[in-house]
Amino acid sequence: MKRKLICVLAVLSLLATLFTGCGKSSGLKEITLNEVAHSIFYAPMYVAIEKGYFKEEGLKVKLVNGLGADKTMTAVISGNCDIGFMGPEATVYVYNEGQDDYVVNFAQLTQRAGNFLVSKDKSEKFTWDNIKGKTVIGGRAGGMPQMIFEYILKKNGIDPKTDLKIIQNIDFGLTSQAFSAGKGDYTIEFEPAATGLELQGDGKVVASLGVESGKVPYTAFSAKKSYIKKNPEVIQSFTNAIQKGLKYVSSHTPEEIAKVIQPQFAETKYDTLVKIVTRYYNQETWKDNLVFEEASFNLLQDVLTDAGVIKAKAPYSDLVNTEFATKAAK
Repeated sequence: MKRKLICVLAVLSLLATLFTGCGKSSGLKEITLNEVAHSIFYAPMYVAIEKGYFKEEGLKVKLVNGLGADKTMTAVISGNCDIGFMGPEATVYVYNEGQDDYVVNFAQLTQRAGNFLVSKDKSEKFTWDNIKGKTVIGGRAGGMPQMIFEYILKKNGIDPKTDLKIIQNIDFGLTSQAFSAGKGDYTIEFEPAATGLELQGDGKVVASLGVESGKVPYTAFSAKKSYIKKNPEVIQSFTNAIQKGLKYVSSHTPEEIAKVIQPQFAETKYDTLVKIVTRYYNQETWKDNLVFEEASFNLLQDVLTDAGVIKAKAPYSDLVNTEFATKAAK
């Protein structure tokens, strides 16, 4: 009888433990985050995931790869995700189209472009004049990668329309494969695709668009105005977690960062991951805090105007909310 009682108590104790665990899990607020691409460029966000910073803030994040800012923005507007991570130019387009429930940027993560120019000529001593008369696999018209590339060309006295041919009809994520298959003299690639082409012997990184363009607000977190109004505690918790990721990245070595985010890039060897993280680390890719400053927003719209994709500039006060990033930075 005593042995039976002990067994019953043991079972009850185990069940209590299981139910307690379930309670903690169910206590997390589940949200969907749609990222424009899955790239080492966004290391602080993956640090926040792998170090459990979102869980610390009471969130369970489902990460979805949007494969392009246009698709990520569509997911945000349609309600298929709660938060979008993309180039903030997309929020300007939506606002200028007259959308009532427009999308607001609440945290800026990267302050430089994250892509690289890869040449087929592995022995090339590159200068921007080399690109004249050549074919380059570029990005989608109106997207930040393409606009920053054109911005750099113009800075170097090169006309994007007449001095070279830019291919823009290849889907995002398939450009490196097209380059390997023989298309183009150059291609513009994010990591790990750029380093992947080097390792395959299909090309060589000859320029960093992030270094060449200078600091620009390249990617930011955003959500519909109505979502932010209804869920301020979620936005704050989310921003807090990303800020923790930024703090980790700023206080640790590329080797340590690579080790943390390795599960996000299981197909990439550790040594390669370190090389890529170091490349981004050395060019000061990430901000110290997530505050999207007005000067950066104005620069973004200058780039959009120069590219001819907008005629009217959107007001900073409507499209940027710094409340959450300011609190997270304290």
